[in-house]
Amino acid sequence: MAELIAQEPCAGLGLPLERGRCRLSALEFAQITALQPLPGQVPGVDAALRPLGLRFPGPGESVEKAGVRIVWAGRETAFLIGAAAPDGLRAHAALSDQSDGWAGLRLEGADSAAVLARLLPLDLRLNGFPPGHAARAPLNHMQALILRTGEEAFDLRVFRSMAGTAVHELEAAMRGVAARRAGLQVGGRLI
Repeated sequence: MAELIAQEPCAGLGLPLERGRCRLSALEFAQITALQPLPGQVPGVDAALRPLGLRFPGPGESVEKAGVRIVWAGRETAFLIGAAAPDGLRAHAALSDQSDGWAGLRLEGADSAAVLARLLPLDLRLNGFPPGHAARAPLNHMQALILRTGEEAFDLRVFRSMAGTAVHELEAAMRGVAARRAGLQVGGRLI
């Protein structure tokens, strides 16, 4: 029988990397629990999350306390990131451990929104997508969870099986934005 070796989701992908005014790095591996409140049980979910200083997030919202985060991840779904599900939560919500299924990336820098604008169908301007906002959207052709963590910083989660593709797509967009900023021309055209 083959002996398997545990690896981080972004191991071997050449991270961190910098292109132009952006840096792409891997997020630390974190426990991720998907939770979906049972019908009429959002108050019970909120009560169970209270010891962590959290509550069930509204659409497009993220709530963070002491390094633990709960992020809206779709209709009536949130991801609890960075802590085990508290006692009593299972009585109010369906829970699923998603930890091994996701890869986390952080894109930061002055051109981070411009880089993501090449890959996401979202308005990433600060007034429309400020820190603490989250969205489920396609990152080019793969599903992603996008969270704005600062004025020039985004955390991205993609399916672990797509981590290499995500890094490739993001690096290409980073190079394109950096080249455009530098006024590089290819074949007589500004790229």
